[in-house]
Amino acid sequence: MNGSGYKAGHGTHTHAGPPTVGVEEEHFLVHPDSRAVEPAGPRVVARAAEALGDLVSGEFTDYQIEVKTTPCTTPAELHEELIRLRAAVASAAAAEGLRVCPSATPVLGGAGPVVVGDHPRYRTSVDLFRSMIDDYAISALHVHVHLPDRELAVLVGNHLRPWLPLLVEMSANSPFHGGRDTGYASWRSVIRGRFPCLGPPPYAESFAHYQQTAAAMAETGSMPFAELPFWDIRPHPQLPTLEVRCMDVPADPADTAALAAVTRALVVTSAGLVRSGDPGPRTCGELLRSAYWYATRDGWWGRGVDALSGAVLPAPERGIRLLEHVRPALEDHGDVEVVTAFLGRLSRRGSGAHRQRAVAGRPGGLTAVVDDLTSLTASPRTTTVGAVEESVPASPQWRSYQDVPPEAV
Repeated sequence: MNGSGYKAGHGTHTHAGPPTVGVEEEHFLVHPDSRAVEPAGPRVVARAAEALGDLVSGEFTDYQIEVKTTPCTTPAELHEELIRLRAAVASAAAAEGLRVCPSATPVLGGAGPVVVGDHPRYRTSVDLFRSMIDDYAISALHVHVHLPDRELAVLVGNHLRPWLPLLVEMSANSPFHGGRDTGYASWRSVIRGRFPCLGPPPYAESFAHYQQTAAAMAETGSMPFAELPFWDIRPHPQLPTLEVRCMDVPADPADTAALAAVTRALVVTSAGLVRSGDPGPRTCGELLRSAYWYATRDGWWGRGVDALSGAVLPAPERGIRLLEHVRPALEDHGDVEVVTAFLGRLSRRGSGAHRQRAVAGRPGGLTAVVDDLTSLTASPRTTTVGAVEESVPASPQWRSYQDVPPEAV
């Protein structure tokens, strides 16, 4: 239930080559002693804006801030910008006696109703959903791919829908919430799943059909704004982009850059299918929401429905099938190495959820988890975006959240 910050002034794609891609990352502010979230967003945003201007803003709760990149051509360019943005907001937070935490839910703190940001759109959501908002403190990654043709964009969204659970698994980074282990890899996705206006978009015959569905939901009171749907794929209302919104904010900015490369390749591949006359698979909405739930629980190394065949397969195998599906686009963009390296990192150490649980098994427990996460904004250059750490193994060393050893990170 948040807006977009992708920089519209730089959003026009006027050159040959891959479409530009930009991202928004949402982060929590935490106290260095308690490691609990702090409602200091307006202060930190004001300070960070001195260096970043409108590349930083507030979010749905005052526990959060958001950074947004300008449109980038390569994952390496995007990675460098994310490093700069994370370092700048970490510096601004430090000046306020706080730290910046890239987790999709509060690891510690956040008990009681959230402190909602001072924005009319946010207040409308509170009025509509009432106590469902009480724990709605979640931080996402949103990826924008330049695609100004909205008719094309909604049909591309039909092709993207079956891949959304795998993107959730790849990005899962919210196993803890308010001091407890939820047993899920992406608790953020569970929180979002209870809202009628969040989650996978419906199949759309056309942009007009898409608009009609949003208007009907707004008329019944299940969506705050028909002109600003909150579905996990949407042609952005003000920007020339297709926005994918299903992912947890990753701990490592290199993973953010790689997920942006994956998303762009999926959009380009799907656009090619639409142009050839394929309007996209009519994936059953109920089965897709079930696949979402499975993805949120088990994350990477969980089993789920393959978007291409319908077979139930482990996530690493589905990741390899995704790589092959979008390989021509990745080759055209020069991104094969980036995505292959990302799959290698996932197979070596899992997603951010596995990282959090591994650190939680060390001395310090959840305070150590927060310290590890905040270190990734204070010193964000932890991984080279295209570094191949190891090949993708057929069988990971551990498969469930209970099995992650502390030495894995």
